[in-house]
Amino acid sequence: MRSNDPFPFVIVPTNDDERFMLEALKQAWKAFLLGEVPVGAVLVREGRIISRGCNQVELLKDATAHAEILCITAGEAALDNWRLADTTLYCTLEPCAMCAGAMLLSRAPQLVWGAPDIRHGANGSWVNLFDKPHPTHTVAIRSGVLQEYCATLMKRFFQQRRDMNE
Repeated sequence: MRSNDPFPFVIVPTNDDERFMLEALKQAWKAFLLGEVPVGAVLVREGRIISRGCNQVELLKDATAHAEILCITAGEAALDNWRLADTTLYCTLEPCAMCAGAMLLSRAPQLVWGAPDIRHGANGSWVNLFDKPHPTHTVAIRSGVLQEYCATLMKRFFQQRRDMNE
């Protein structure tokens, strides 16, 4: 495996969830190359990607610059509407509480995520914000899509960080 290849194999999507998660993985790889925690997201409406985002916390010196937040903000701009009706957010990592809240507030109706986040995940790994009945909005969720690939990229990133600190 070459150092700039995220995986030593080709990922062939077998359905739309995998196809769009692969696009989110490309964003995560972009974050990896920037030295950011490798999380990527894409927002899809009517079968088309309307926005993309990757973690930029270090680059922007902003704790809120998560892939999902940046993707949601760009999607709202693309639609010229803060309500993300008829969209699906794909992200490589289970969203944190902040990103889960942004999904609820933006009215995004569907979430698809890859790998669980036991430290910050807000869909059951740490807490479950989506499980609580919300007075104005619910989110349909599919998890574990391309989980192995999403988790592998995250593990590789943190292993590289540990190796650098030895």
